[in-house]
Amino acid sequence: MTTTNRPPLDGDLFAALPGVDEETQARLHARLAAASDRTGILDVAYRTLETPVGSLLLAATGEGLVRVAYAREDHEKVLEQLATDVSPRVLRAPARLDGTARELEEYFAGRRHLFDLPLDFRLARGFRRTVLSHLREIGYGATASYATVAQAAGSPRAVRAVGTACATNPLPIVVPCHRVVRSDGTIGQYVGGTEAKKALLGLEAAV
Repeated sequence: MTTTNRPPLDGDLFAALPGVDEETQARLHARLAAASDRTGILDVAYRTLETPVGSLLLAATGEGLVRVAYAREDHEKVLEQLATDVSPRVLRAPARLDGTARELEEYFAGRRHLFDLPLDFRLARGFRRTVLSHLREIGYGATASYATVAQAAGSPRAVRAVGTACATNPLPIVVPCHRVVRSDGTIGQYVGGTEAKKALLGLEAAV
């Protein structure tokens, strides 16, 4: 259940057992995930979701969604970091994240403009957390400059720090750092890559 000697992300804890077919493996894993959740020993549940901007890793604690990661961030490394920063009790438990997956699918289908999910901000601290709280004030289909966000966060001169907060946002898409652009109107950098940022802004502009 920890990240030590973790099997491949798309595998499960029973993949190495001889003579166990995939259906049985999946059933055993589901039972383990359910039992771990029920007994309170599952601290971080995760799953992946295929989207128009690639495969996303979704992870949640008992408090809420704690991490959304693009494939370019390396999902295995993200899980290892969660084991270090949150808890070593990490397990693939898709059912725990069904609600998150459903809201993201609705967003990419153009049917959802606001996420209604409990969020766990423990991976963001200090000024970075303050910035993330203001990002959620940027409406769907709108953008704001890094300078505007810095002013809203109470530090007008901290434009570079706002850029760092966006680049290290643990909850991209749900906390919309993709809506922050440069003062000259160019889109700037993005944790998911510039193509993903263009795709998200294009999706929201199309509605």
